Amino acid sequence: MELAAKPAGAGFEPLLQLEMEMETFLSDWRHCDQLSTFVARMISHNRTDPVRHSNFFSSALNELLELSFRGGSPEGQIGCVIYRQGATERVRLSFPCPPGHRQFYREAVSKTHQEDAYARYLDSISTDLAPSKDVVLLDLAVNFDAQVHLDESAPPSVTLVVDLPLEGIVS
Repeated sequence: MELAAKPAGAGFEPLLQLEMEMETFLSDWRHCDQLSTFVARMISHNRTDPVRHSNFFSSALNELLELSFRGGSPEGQIGCVIYRQGATERVRLSFPCPPGHRQFYREAVSKTHQEDAYARYLDSISTDLAPSKDVVLLDLAVNFDAQVHLDESAPPSVTLVVDLPLEGIVS
């Protein structure tokens, strides 16, 4: 998987890139937390409030990594590239995805763009005994004001592209 060849978008500068064999990543749930904490610390050092930024970014990235952990397949690599443009971090998270799961990601991303995203999110967290996997992306869209997109140009992998305007979040 060649992540550096994929365009970041106008004005986004690369900050950090990592790759790992998906089988290794899936071998331990703690990899989600370990990777998100490490990456957040690496990219937050020069933000207005580095600790706050690191906490927000780590939470968001951890959710994305857990989503790939639950829906990815062990063949191939997981790759994550972090970009920055002003107050926004862009996460491009690519991972191998079984064909049967691709539709889930299409629908979950689509829900983040619908007018009822906020109501759908509130309904999901207040009525579900165990929140569904798609609530993760709604959470990012609602609570982090994230823009979420899906890139399926390199099957069997999918790429979640998430823009997080973390410097603008008021706590």
